[in-house]
Amino acid sequence: MPHAPNTPVQPDIQLNADWSQRCAIQSHELPWLPSPSPLVERRLLERNGGEVARATSIVRYLPGARFSAHHHERGEEILVLEGTFSDDSGHHGPGTYLRNPPGSSHAPYSEEGCTIFVKLRYHDPADSERVVIDSRRGDWRPGLVPGLKVLPLHSFGTQHTALVRWAPETFFQPHTHFGGEEIFVVEGVFSDEHGDYPEGSWLRSPHLSRHQPFSRPGCLILVKVGCMG
Repeated sequence: MPHAPNTPVQPDIQLNADWSQRCAIQSHELPWLPSPSPLVERRLLERNGGEVARATSIVRYLPGARFSAHHHERGEEILVLEGTFSDDSGHHGPGTYLRNPPGSSHAPYSEEGCTIFVKLRYHDPADSERVVIDSRRGDWRPGLVPGLKVLPLHSFGTQHTALVRWAPETFFQPHTHFGGEEIFVVEGVFSDEHGDYPEGSWLRSPHLSRHQPFSRPGCLILVKVGCMG
């Protein structure tokens, strides 16, 4: 069953690593664990490996935190939740989506502090596109039902990543996810027939899973589909 860690990362940890299992985790309930940098902490959502691992985490940089330059063999994906995240490419405020391709390197830091949603080592080796999108200035498009607005962020093969904003009292039709679906609730409350998921919730539904999502108060979610086929 999905579980929450309560100890620092150990070599070859297996945490929610079985993609055939549904996960629903409230990240605010998880402990902050240390990282290799003394001013950086993390909440672990998913992990397969040791300090170099396929991983999904919430990462908090305290003011003045920084990492030395390092290499991302299988890429990195970031959504800035709070504060300002910085690296060699510039300063990135709340709502910024960054995708650093396999083989990229940088030296990240935060002068004021920040909190980010991070995925490591999930990129296809052939996916070489670097993406930087400020969602506050993005090209939001109408969704498939009234009340939805969608900001596409990245697509490669069967995988698609987007931010989706739900107006209050928006309901979607029942549907099946080929290749599965992953959701992080950035704001508000997202719901389906299985429950309600407030800000900070991380959901993963396996290949061919089915649900009928809605939001009564409205919400903003980061959505990835087709990544577990």
